[in-house]
Amino acid sequence: MNDAHILTTEGLGKDFLGFTAVDDVTLKVRRGTIHALIGPNGAGKTTVFNLLTKVHQPSRGTMTYDGRDITRAKPAQIARMGMVRSFQISAVFPHMTALENVRVSLQRKLGTSFHFWRSEASLRVLDERAMELLRMVGLDRYATTEVAEMAYGRKRALEIATTLAQEPKLMLMDEPTQGMGREDVARITALIREVAKSRTVLMVEHNLGVVAELCDRITVLQRGAILTEGSYAEVSADPRVREAYMGSAA
Repeated sequence: MNDAHILTTEGLGKDFLGFTAVDDVTLKVRRGTIHALIGPNGAGKTTVFNLLTKVHQPSRGTMTYDGRDITRAKPAQIARMGMVRSFQISAVFPHMTALENVRVSLQRKLGTSFHFWRSEASLRVLDERAMELLRMVGLDRYATTEVAEMAYGRKRALEIATTLAQEPKLMLMDEPTQGMGREDVARITALIREVAKSRTVLMVEHNLGVVAELCDRITVLQRGAILTEGSYAEVSADPRVREAYMGSAA
C-alpha cells in the first residue's frame, strides 16, 4: 500500500440474496484528508461503511487499513487499530451525563470497557481527559447535564467527543449533520474541520454545502458502484452527477 493512503479497497463488493449492493468499489483515502462518500438514496454508501467496519463481510474484494489487510478482520480488531465510526442516529447514553458518556468511552485504557459494576472512583482518573474532550467539542459547560436534556446538535457533538476518546486515526462519520438546523450544521461543520487537523475523516453526508466546505476529495456512488471521483468542483460539474441527484443532466 502507498503510505500516503490510510485506507484502500480493491474491487469491493457485497451481495445480499442475489442483489448486488456494492459493486467493484476501489477507494483510496489519503492520510490527513476529509474524504466524502456521496450519492442518492440507495447508492450503497452505508453498505460501504458497514463493510469497512465489518458489520458485514465483503462478498469479494480486499481492504487495507494503515498497511494491514483487514478484509477478514473482526469489528473489535478494526476499532483497536484506530478506525472508529459514528452513526446516523446519536449513539450516546441518554440517562448519563455528558462527562459520564465520555468517561465510558475512555474506559478501554483501564481495561474495564465492559465492567460497568466497577466503582465510580476507579474511573475518576479519566475525568481530566474527559473534560479536555468536552472542551474540544464545546461542551465543557454541559459536563454534568444529562444527555436526554441536551439539544440534538449537542448530542451529536458529544458523540464526536466519545469517538475521539477512542483515539481514532480514521473517523468514519455517517451523516454527521442529518436532521440539524442551520446553526447546528455550522457548529458541527466547524467541529469536524477542527478534529480533522490531526486525523483522517471519511464521511457520508447528504448536505452538499457541508461537503463543498469540508471535503478534499469526493467519491460519488450510484447503484453500488463508483460513478466518479474528484474535488467538489470536478464532481459537481459532472453531468452524470447532476442526473443521479436530480434525474436530469440539465
